[in-house]
Amino acid sequence: MLVVPRAAPASIPSLDLAELRRSCRSCALHALCLPASISSEDLTSLDAIVRARRPLNRGDLLFASGTRFQSLFVVRSGSFKTTLEMNSGEQQVLGFHLPGEILGFDALSDDVHRCSAEALERASVCDAPFAQIDEFAANVPGLRRQLLRIASREVVKDHEHLMMMGRRQAQERLAIFLRSLSQRYRNLQRAPELLELPMSRHELANYLGLVVETVSRMFTRFEELGVLRVNRKQIRIVNFARLDELAGDASQDIESEAC
Repeated sequence: MLVVPRAAPASIPSLDLAELRRSCRSCALHALCLPASISSEDLTSLDAIVRARRPLNRGDLLFASGTRFQSLFVVRSGSFKTTLEMNSGEQQVLGFHLPGEILGFDALSDDVHRCSAEALERASVCDAPFAQIDEFAANVPGLRRQLLRIASREVVKDHEHLMMMGRRQAQERLAIFLRSLSQRYRNLQRAPELLELPMSRHELANYLGLVVETVSRMFTRFEELGVLRVNRKQIRIVNFARLDELAGDASQDIESEAC
């Protein structure tokens, strides 16, 4: 059953209200979500379809596995994780989602969400009712192509995750993850060397298929090798070339290097 988000504080900061009222036309994520060729008239029509939801707090569900598909959700601020509940009752983290990325594609095949999406921090989304968006996109070919491009990015992320999980060494899995996250920051026009990890070490370890102790040890080793500087959840990549080496097939085992 879908968990109802916790009640927001009585006084929401004005910045949040401004974010909620921002239209597609003035949104900083415009270039990520929409085609460059979209007309002013089409933008106005799109604004009438897309709804901004009030912010969610950490732990709030955007949608739950098994619920009926109605909308695609564009992350406006904050971040989310998608998870799948295993037969054992344990959760498997499928991915982490940043501003400009779209949630809900998992339900397109049979109109039922196969995973759950949970806020990792205070976050907000744009709610795009799919039936209306699909009808609108039929008359705006550029928008349909853009939706396909975004869906394609999700497939690429899934492929990267599969490739990462196929690597035996923990160092490779962490290096591939950090390199991918850095590229996503670059796409958002953020500094690709300055990463903020909103997920817990346990959530990251779950996603990487490792134990928490191994993830913590790898971060320490990466620091010792001069690849990263770590300050709690803030990561600064100081040597991209070395990070690429650690993510590759020819990388040596960090544990051996440290001896």
